[in-house]
Amino acid sequence: MKVYTDLESMLADGIIQERPEPNCVKLMQREFIEYVAGKSVTCAFPVLDIYSNPRKGMQGGFIGAAFDNTFGMLVYFITQKMTMVTIDMNITYHRPIYEKNRLIVTVYIRSLGKTIMHLAGEAYDNENNLIASATTNFMLLDKKI
Repeated sequence: MKVYTDLESMLADGIIQERPEPNCVKLMQREFIEYVAGKSVTCAFPVLDIYSNPRKGMQGGFIGAAFDNTFGMLVYFITQKMTMVTIDMNITYHRPIYEKNRLIVTVYIRSLGKTIMHLAGEAYDNENNLIASATTNFMLLDKKI
């Protein structure tokens, strides 16, 4: 199985097409780390003060957005389709992550049907502490964008 650590190689191999980055990805400042072909994606997200709750921890909704952005990336890499929706997402929070750290999210494909994909993932901090885990189901749509 092939492992990619840069998007340029994936472009060259035809895994992805050049597209503008969605606004939700720009806001989260996603850093691509690794794609294991057909299996998983790892991305990192800085823990910025704009994502913080009053205790300076990353607010749970932003952790959820980091998962959603990474899940969506894996669905796109595997299916080559941008027409997808998140059906549901379940997140379990294990410990807080604080400003100036990085949330490192790895997501995995668990099941791939014709229209429904089931995925799971974990998020860690820079010290490899488990911050959160998540599962989700995505639906692929027929519509082209």
